[in-house]
Amino acid sequence: MSSSNSPERARRPLIGVTGRRSSAERLAVEPRYRHLEFDMHYSDFPTRLSSEGALVVQIPYEASGIDLIERLDGIVISGGQDVHPETLGIDAAPTDPDSDPRRDAYEIELISGAVELGTPLLGVCRGMQMLNVALGGTLVPDLPTIDINHKSPGLGIAEETHPVRIATDSTVFEIYGAHVEVNSLHHQAVDRLGPGLTPSGWAPDGVVEAVEMRGRPIVGVQWHPEWRRKDPVFAWLVQVALARKEVLDGVA
Repeated sequence: MSSSNSPERARRPLIGVTGRRSSAERLAVEPRYRHLEFDMHYSDFPTRLSSEGALVVQIPYEASGIDLIERLDGIVISGGQDVHPETLGIDAAPTDPDSDPRRDAYEIELISGAVELGTPLLGVCRGMQMLNVALGGTLVPDLPTIDINHKSPGLGIAEETHPVRIATDSTVFEIYGAHVEVNSLHHQAVDRLGPGLTPSGWAPDGVVEAVEMRGRPIVGVQWHPEWRRKDPVFAWLVQVALARKEVLDGVA
């Protein structure tokens, strides 16, 4: 059995995953707890990342500053509810009642810190949109369903509904190759790209499905890799997080 101080255990990269905060009124909990809020995290992320060798922690709203990011080797900005109109500078009521400007703010702080420090980062679905927003980009608030209904109504979360064409001179190409079939569970999308972001994947209808920061280990994908049978982006994130950790730790 490995000791807690073994080299193998010490070398596992520490990757943080964001989540959402929700009223307990919507959960199956005892009545006395229903006035409280609960943090919610998809278990698929730690399952997938752990299988690739990462040590995974889930990040609450209160832990988003540089002092936290300095301790992490990688970050996942997970999917979920719409970005709140307030965050987008739009004076309108949210169409998604679960939109939460508190979550937007803490993820923007995490993204900004990761960019500043060069911390590897993966944005998933909403997380890709938040990456764009954090860097000054804009979103399409509600995609038309002319060629592809990106919400995939009536289909399971793992259903791969359309291909993505990937730019050959990109990090995303190194991860996936020239094409990948993906699930599609969103109705918002990247519009104007934030400075520093490059599009690297497109759906057949032209919707941007992958972005990256060239020269940095920062990638966003519009699909949900955690619900695909086997998605190589988790191995990529763990590998780049480990490589960065070894450089910072002075490991030969």
